Amino acid sequence: MGPRPAPAKDGEGAPLSPALLRFNWSSLVPLQLRGRTLGLQAEDSEFRLEGMPFRIFGGSMHYFRVPKEYWRDRMVKMKTCGLNTLTTYVPWNLHEAANGKFDFSGNLDLEAFLTLAAEVGLWVILRPGPYICSEWDLGGLPSWLLQDPEMQLRTTYKGFTEAVDAYFDHLMTRVVPLQYKKGGPIIAVQVENEYGSYAKDPQYLTYIKMALLDRGIVELLMTSDNRDGLSSGYVEGGMWHCSAFQGGKLKLLSCQGPKMVMEYWTGWFDSWGGPHNIFDADEVLKTGASINLYMFHGGTNFGFMNGALDSDEYKPDVTSYDYDAVLTEAGDYTSKFFKLRQLFTKIIGQPLPPPPMITAKASYGAVLLPQYVSLWEVLPSIVEPIKSEFPVNMENLPVNDGNGQAYGYTLYETVISGGGQLHSRDHVRDRAQVFVNTVFVGFLDYNTMPIHSLQGFRQLRLLVENCGRVNYGLMLNEQRKGLIGDVFLNKTPLRNFKIYSLEMKPGFMESLRGVTAWSTIPDYAVGPAFFRGNLQVQYLPRDTFLKLEGWEKGVVFVNGENLGRYWKIGPQETLYLPATWLHPGNNEVRVLQFLCFSSISRGPSSVQSPGGIVLTCLFFIHLTHIEVRSGPGSCRGEPAE
Repeated sequence: MGPRPAPAKDGEGAPLSPALLRFNWSSLVPLQLRGRTLGLQAEDSEFRLEGMPFRIFGGSMHYFRVPKEYWRDRMVKMKTCGLNTLTTYVPWNLHEAANGKFDFSGNLDLEAFLTLAAEVGLWVILRPGPYICSEWDLGGLPSWLLQDPEMQLRTTYKGFTEAVDAYFDHLMTRVVPLQYKKGGPIIAVQVENEYGSYAKDPQYLTYIKMALLDRGIVELLMTSDNRDGLSSGYVEGGMWHCSAFQGGKLKLLSCQGPKMVMEYWTGWFDSWGGPHNIFDADEVLKTGASINLYMFHGGTNFGFMNGALDSDEYKPDVTSYDYDAVLTEAGDYTSKFFKLRQLFTKIIGQPLPPPPMITAKASYGAVLLPQYVSLWEVLPSIVEPIKSEFPVNMENLPVNDGNGQAYGYTLYETVISGGGQLHSRDHVRDRAQVFVNTVFVGFLDYNTMPIHSLQGFRQLRLLVENCGRVNYGLMLNEQRKGLIGDVFLNKTPLRNFKIYSLEMKPGFMESLRGVTAWSTIPDYAVGPAFFRGNLQVQYLPRDTFLKLEGWEKGVVFVNGENLGRYWKIGPQETLYLPATWLHPGNNEVRVLQFLCFSSISRGPSSVQSPGGIVLTCLFFIHLTHIEVRSGPGSCRGEPAE
């Protein structure tokens, strides 16, 4: 190791600012650093790695948001941008989706991810939670915790700490061998996440710290908070640092030890019905701090894993986690990448390796979805209803070996003898479509809606969607979904339910294959329905995007993989379809349209996605009348008269 480098000069001979001092870290990479003893240390105003000055240039990338086949590509791009450290969260709710059953396989192979980072030449700051925020359902906490009516998340409540202990017992056996002092890439571990903004239990952070130390964590401990949470988020023995990007400028606050921004926000997430957020990168690195770019590569909230905000009102996050990050959702370069690469080149004082080529994209033309089946037709044959006098929330349904239902939709059926006012009493989570028999009559959320007078007995159906659990703030304990209490017709609470759990797991989707009720698209249909067809891929598959023009709201599955939710209110207009989920030949596409429609037609619609990548849907649905032609041609929606 050489001594601290002398002050460098820019290309015109002027001294560089302290923020841009050149450091040659070519020998400080995981596979070349031998004889490790000291690890990452916070000394006075700087970090040191194995005794050498070390400035953390990190970038966030979450293995659970990126197909495993693309991990190396994204990491190499991170390295060629000039970063030296990768940070990742660890989502408890994926690794222990069912109590006591752990999954670290396939796309959840954390050890493979961390080992690959070392191979690429990146150090790792691990953020194992158990709470991670991250715009992820319930901040990464498993929903089965909410089966306990007294549960107090993120506290030393016995029911929570027992679950954390069991999870950490399993997780840390995988993490500990990959620490720096054991020859691995992990140079620091974060204690929980942004606890200062929650701070319900002054003993909690100490408990988490000891849970890490007692299981063999020996590297530098960190905490992460914004300005308002710094004092409450501090833990003795953890490095107190700040994480603030405010008013378009980076504001470093008074911290213990080196200046470190664990989350320098390169962009921001989007919520359904809101704008698409865009940030510039010009403020990055002008203060001389160590930083972590959140996000370097955002990826996708595949399936039903998006989180939500609930401050003044409930706002679920979109499927894409593009985040306006340094790389796009599909891993392509942005202008931020090249700005940062230029700046890092000055700091490091030597050329960076050339960035890899971007992955190829493809336009697959029109996709015909000629087959249709109504949910009402298939329901009795593929889902066994649960009978209950009272409504039961999703998490407490007796399904999934006692773990309850985590995601998706729940259908509540009961019988009514007349009409009137239907009152939710704020017990619908999050959005219910209301049917009388199979006729759609409206939506019910936190409000009241009328049901017109009816003669005789009728079947009332409430199809409730879990739109995503809140991931940040003080409402985590209130995230049970479905019907969380009584719903009233006039002044009478509804009773005697048949409850159907519609989690849309692979087994459920596979059972649809054997359904005999599939038919060609009718001219008139009622109720939510499934549509299916085939995408023909020749040669090697390539990434593409799916845009469902005219579709209202629902979910798309390709070869059994859940691409996530779509919703016409935006701002997201496309669903990312990675090539790794396709294969040459026929690829089955299924669309679950969970909004009612009354009139359907058939015909193609051209679909344009970002970057000129086109994937078109030949058949599309709209709540209004659709004028189409069967077979090749054009299709456009016409408002109903």
